[in-house]
Amino acid sequence: MQFGVFSVSDITRDPVSGETPSEAERIDAIVRIARKTEEAGLDVFAIGEHHNPPFFSSSPTTLLSHIAALTERLIVTTSTTLITTNDPVRVAEEYAMLQHLSKGRMDLMLGRGNTAPVYPWFGQDIRHGLPLALENYNLLHRLWREDVVDWEGKFRTPLQGFTSVPRPLDDVPPFVWHGSIRTPEIAEQAAFYGNGYFANNIFWPKEHYIRLIEFYRQRYAHYGHGTAKQAIVGLGGHVYLARNSQDAKKEFRPYFNAAPVYGNGPAMEDFMEMTPLSVGSPQEVIDKTLTFREYFGDYQRQLFLLDHAGLPLKTVLDQLDLLGEEVVPVLRKELEAKRDPEVGDAPTHASLVKAKYGDNAPRQPRPNANRGDNVTGASPYQDTDPELEAGYPAL
Repeated sequence: MQFGVFSVSDITRDPVSGETPSEAERIDAIVRIARKTEEAGLDVFAIGEHHNPPFFSSSPTTLLSHIAALTERLIVTTSTTLITTNDPVRVAEEYAMLQHLSKGRMDLMLGRGNTAPVYPWFGQDIRHGLPLALENYNLLHRLWREDVVDWEGKFRTPLQGFTSVPRPLDDVPPFVWHGSIRTPEIAEQAAFYGNGYFANNIFWPKEHYIRLIEFYRQRYAHYGHGTAKQAIVGLGGHVYLARNSQDAKKEFRPYFNAAPVYGNGPAMEDFMEMTPLSVGSPQEVIDKTLTFREYFGDYQRQLFLLDHAGLPLKTVLDQLDLLGEEVVPVLRKELEAKRDPEVGDAPTHASLVKAKYGDNAPRQPRPNANRGDNVTGASPYQDTDPELEAGYPAL
């Protein structure tokens, strides 16, 4: 079971101090939060992708590469990468590079995001959001698995004889989670490819996510990747911790009331009752998080939102101490004791390499710059040695 934190990268006014951090301060803070995540004994740090104020994370791969260089075992990932408005060729290139630089300590979550204007900013039509998500991932999947790709679709120019570089580390593509909060077609796509499904269940009642996750599990089994219980599921959650419940509610209430996504809505206690939001002592957070397994079955990754709504950096770092010292160790023990023995762990680069190669050394691709004509894609090695035709002549 993997535990970690995710950030939506908002730059929000602190309603208590009245201060709003600068972009520079917030970017520095998120790096400290990521490093603290590893120091606290958690496994994963995730950052969102946004291209508009009040967010700062427009280039997740740049940020995550920096964080990977400053950490030793932390898995870096996204929450999410916009598969609709990013060119899948650039996604293939940028995340393969991140995979190399992090030595495999990465994966990514694909999603459509929640900012409608991002579509025209990148030359797309929001009315095509779902077909874009489906087509773009279909291409990305191929780009990481085929050394030379011929492709034609609806939303981008065709590819002929195209090789995405760098090739995936050890010729093993990064593991992909498909993030969705409402769309069964995305759950279907995740199931079809045997990828992970991440339900960021922080806003809506559990019944909504139960339906989506059960559908994903059924389709995962239908496509022959394993049993429904073996499907790869990740969950989100929003927590605020203090040593006792009264302090937690008192401290967090002004942030909840002023939060861009919560403010002017239900009272905090009502929202806690209706959604996975957990505000309280470490034991209360433990108790509520353990109910997720009861609702959704055994799952592989739990990410917590900690730094939203203008919380000061020191408060976030203190939260991480409480998570690492008092919450996550208990959750690991309790969830491991209850887990069905058929259910596996979240895939990692090491486990995927092992699954593909066993005890053999992994393949290290060496794309040949002279593999073909860069205009037509025609190969000069046609009807010759198959290894040469594939673009990997012996050196």
